[in-house]
Amino acid sequence: MAIHFSSKFLTASAVAALSIAAAPVFAQSAGSTYHAPRNAWGQPDLQGTYTTATITPLTRDAKYGTRNVLTRQEADALEKATREQVARADAPTPPDAKVTDLKNADCGPDGISGFNCGYNQGWKDPGTTLIDFNGEKRASIITSPVNGQMPARAAAAGDPQAARARAMRSRTDNPEGFSLGERCLLSFGSSAGPPMLPLMYNNTYQIVQSKDEVAIDVEMVHDIRHIRLSAQHGPSNVKLWMGDSIGHWEGDTLVVETINMRPEQGLRGASPNQKVTERFTRIGPDKIKYGFTVEDPTVYAQPFSGEVAMKTTKGQVYEYACHEGNYALTGMLAGARAEEARSAQAGTANKGGGAN
Repeated sequence: MAIHFSSKFLTASAVAALSIAAAPVFAQSAGSTYHAPRNAWGQPDLQGTYTTATITPLTRDAKYGTRNVLTRQEADALEKATREQVARADAPTPPDAKVTDLKNADCGPDGISGFNCGYNQGWKDPGTTLIDFNGEKRASIITSPVNGQMPARAAAAGDPQAARARAMRSRTDNPEGFSLGERCLLSFGSSAGPPMLPLMYNNTYQIVQSKDEVAIDVEMVHDIRHIRLSAQHGPSNVKLWMGDSIGHWEGDTLVVETINMRPEQGLRGASPNQKVTERFTRIGPDKIKYGFTVEDPTVYAQPFSGEVAMKTTKGQVYEYACHEGNYALTGMLAGARAEEARSAQAGTANKGGGAN
């Protein structure tokens, strides 16, 4: 289990100071037409600590077709099954149990090595509920295409699985072959984004505002997104982690356009030409509707869009660790060199045996 530490650009004291400075000047209760309270600069107040933890997947189960709203019975069954799985995973393990005694249906085909068994339940926090907007439980995060799937690849995009296979073959050649998360550079998956998508754990975000910037503290790998307001994008040859994000207000909605992302980053094989447009709308005192649209004609035949519920949560965002992951990286590289040495030695021995 890799526990990751990271020191980024915004300290806890700076976040706290910015939060105090931008405190809302009034509160407003939720109603049929909710309007977010305003902060000291007259902006819609988005500040707070939120979680995106959900069991709603990015892409939709094909059995639902173009239907993205589940029936009450479907939603109840999915949430009940999740609560039961969590309860099983939380149950104490007998101290004298063997690995073969721990087989269960929540793991892979062999009962012990599936995705859900890679981490103890104590390390995970994927949530137990579906995305809920106005009582409608969502079957997928993706809302467009209407089938809830990733769009078709562009004709010249190439095969992403083949590209991944090539990368994996040389993965241990040097540190740069490992993923950004393994190298403690950026969040796993697309937690920091954009788009900011939920994972199996560490789905907490803190939003703070100033007159000219919105900052988002991302729990996973402790990243800080800087969204500059009323600004211009930088030159296209300057690529940034999490991209170059420029925001503006449309009524109660913060609209953010991000371009110039680094080529190592991107959702499912994105290109440096990717553009992400996000919309943050406070739809109640305890919820933000987060919407996104990804445009990348180099990779995808059409744009795709999705929505995630950001729900307020108590407490603060603690720093996420990364040192142990770095130690593991050293070990994996050393192991690869040892395997190469053994292979070279075996090859020399086999050549010698053939000559005799």
